[in-house]
Amino acid sequence: MVYHNLKALIKGIRACKTIADERDLIKKESAAIRTSFKEEDSFTRHNNIAKLLYIHMLGYPAHFGQIECLKLVASPRFSDKRLGYLGIMLLLDENQEVLTLVTNSLKNDMNHSNMYAVGLALCTFANISSEEMSRDLCDEIEKLLGTSNTYIRKKAALCALRIVRKVPDLLERFISPSKSLLSDRNHGVLLSGITLISEMCQLDESCLEEYRKAVPILVRQMKGLATTGSSPEHDVSGITDPFLQIKTLRLLRFLGKGDAKASETMNDILAQVATNTDSTKNVGNSILYETVLTVLEIDADSGLRVMAINILGKFLGNRDNNIRYVALNTLNKVVSMDTNAVQRHRNIILDCLRDGDISIRRRALELSYALINESNVRVLTRELLAFLEVADNEFKLGMTTQICLAAERFAPTKRWHIDTFLRVLKLAGNYVREETLAAFVRLVSHTPELQAYTTSRLYSALRSDVSQESLTLAAVWIIGEFGDMLIQTGLVEEEEAKPVSDSDLVDLLESALHSPYSNTLIRQFVLTSLTKLSTRQPATAPQRDRVLAILESYSTSPELEIQQRSVEFANLYAQVEIRAAVLEQMPMPELKATVMGTVSENRAVGSTRTDTDTIFDMIGDEVPASGPAPPSNATVQNTQALLMDIFGGDSQTAASPSSPQPSAQRSVQDIMGLYGNNAAASPTIASPIGSGGASLFSGLAIQTQPTTPAPAPPARQPAPGYVAYDNNELRVALTPQTSPTKPGLVNIIARFQVTGSESASNINFQAAVPRTQQLQMLPMSNQTVAPGVTETQQLRVAAPPGSQVRLRIRISFTIAGRNVQDQVDFSGFPATLTGGA
Repeated sequence: MVYHNLKALIKGIRACKTIADERDLIKKESAAIRTSFKEEDSFTRHNNIAKLLYIHMLGYPAHFGQIECLKLVASPRFSDKRLGYLGIMLLLDENQEVLTLVTNSLKNDMNHSNMYAVGLALCTFANISSEEMSRDLCDEIEKLLGTSNTYIRKKAALCALRIVRKVPDLLERFISPSKSLLSDRNHGVLLSGITLISEMCQLDESCLEEYRKAVPILVRQMKGLATTGSSPEHDVSGITDPFLQIKTLRLLRFLGKGDAKASETMNDILAQVATNTDSTKNVGNSILYETVLTVLEIDADSGLRVMAINILGKFLGNRDNNIRYVALNTLNKVVSMDTNAVQRHRNIILDCLRDGDISIRRRALELSYALINESNVRVLTRELLAFLEVADNEFKLGMTTQICLAAERFAPTKRWHIDTFLRVLKLAGNYVREETLAAFVRLVSHTPELQAYTTSRLYSALRSDVSQESLTLAAVWIIGEFGDMLIQTGLVEEEEAKPVSDSDLVDLLESALHSPYSNTLIRQFVLTSLTKLSTRQPATAPQRDRVLAILESYSTSPELEIQQRSVEFANLYAQVEIRAAVLEQMPMPELKATVMGTVSENRAVGSTRTDTDTIFDMIGDEVPASGPAPPSNATVQNTQALLMDIFGGDSQTAASPSSPQPSAQRSVQDIMGLYGNNAAASPTIASPIGSGGASLFSGLAIQTQPTTPAPAPPARQPAPGYVAYDNNELRVALTPQTSPTKPGLVNIIARFQVTGSESASNINFQAAVPRTQQLQMLPMSNQTVAPGVTETQQLRVAAPPGSQVRLRIRISFTIAGRNVQDQVDFSGFPATLTGGA
């Protein structure tokens, strides 16, 4: 059955009982429409296109009607043109080749005498125009921007917006015509004109100076909207034309940023809008929010900034979750601008921590971290600890890190600092990062007057709860180091001093060892702590035998690290003459700020992701061949210190010359060798907290047991420099360095010198090697070389032993106002450089 019009087709489709019936009907009707297209009846074509567009809306193929839409557009009747343009917008996009056939029709209709036909063409252009079509019809759009008809001028502005997005290099053609749009009294023209200018300012900052002259006009328009109002048809909930107000405020924000004069011009109207806008309705809140963003972006008065932050504080009391979220999100961005103004709303921010919406709690938490300072650290930390007790697990890792970091920075006393750490360990000990736990150990080690107090508190905490991993680790380590103080003084916090015996300590550690929450790391710590504890205080024979029995019971453990420790400790236990020296208290570790990264990407204690993985993520598989920023000495030293921490060493403690080189230090040297840096002397003290299970007193064993000096590895022999480039008043000399122990590895130092009296700047040195070789480069020490100064860049080439190191060098720089770019091939190194015969 063939349906003669759209109404009949819709009735037939709705009468279908199954989807199969509908598909069958659509298939037959589409075939009938294809057949009918062969006829030249314009009335039939109009009906067929209408039915085809409905079929397209249902999701069925309708592409075969594209050409028929073009025929309708060419019709003199307005109804045909309207349907044809609608079909083009629905069935075509800017990637279709058929679109090139539409360009001529659009151009003709843009010059049509009927303004509604012109409007159809402009609307179609704004929706589907491609880059090529934008270039072809740019002249027509520019001409229509100056027409006296407001209906056409409004649509032409939107077409110009499409053009500047598609072809930014045509932007300058619309700067002058768009200025006149700002003075228009028509709402639509003004709204589309401001939208066009805002887009142009974002695409090209050079436009800002042109449009800053129009700031007084925008201020006058804004004043008229805020006071006298405009036509009633643009009134929304008693607010005059809110869409135009928001667009105007946004444009003022672009124009006032970085310009004191323009900012001063708009200060008064912004204060007036912020004061007079009704905040009881959502429409008014949207205008106030845009006003706040504008005030915070421009060079506004300090009083105006405080007013803007107070508006955000008022938003926090709104019952709408979206408004509170927006306020918290904005305050997070501006808290660094005026912390004191944000501090006034601290109480309501803390109230948001109890909100039922998790996104609001998260934003309030981030803002609370930023508000902590010396004066309020006690209050805010207490609130954060109260929230930590009931917080979702996904918050706890970040919270423990931030609370401990704030305590580290702003702690009023050492005791408060330790109490805060202990509270964190009790509440969320399973969500504490290793760096945070190590910071706590360092703090206790450097606070001898509170070591007995801390040991007592941890002893009590571990007796009541062994489920928190970090609490268990901290307690076991502290008891192992300072348990003798606990035996001497008893529990410090008890009203009546309660004595603690060595058997009590062994009982506690053994309960932690056999706890269902115990893991490999905890067992390693407990075995070490038990062994150390037996030497701290003269223990009774039963307790010594008990510790030895515990150690021997793990000598057959399937966990290799546990087995190794138990065997080593049991053997050490029998060697009375060296046991006390080996198991003495750890020296005070170096005090340093806790390494804080992105909390969500760092792990808690016991995570399977190792610190070695982290450092290799930072280093990457390959050093970039060139880079804009040279590394400072501090950066290299920090990288080396971080590597030493990861491999169990202390970068600040040097071993005696007689000490053998530990494997951790060799690993650091191997990695640092990528950058041509020799590692420092080998470490002697292991980190007190480690994830790799290294012995906690292995460093002391090295100190107390001098060994035969190990032969030093052969040093790299620097070869003479080879000039690789000497042209345009710049000389580049390459000095290779090799090591007999690493054949095929060549470290090259490139030295840059100017041979004239002018400095060379913006030097970009790039190199490539054959496929059989590999190249790594560090950035230049300085990309500007002054006369008499030598700058360097390090390269590392890995080549098959005996092969020739060849470099293709590309260098570009600026000297004496000239831009130089050159390329040379260098193969001046001897073949024996890579260790060949």
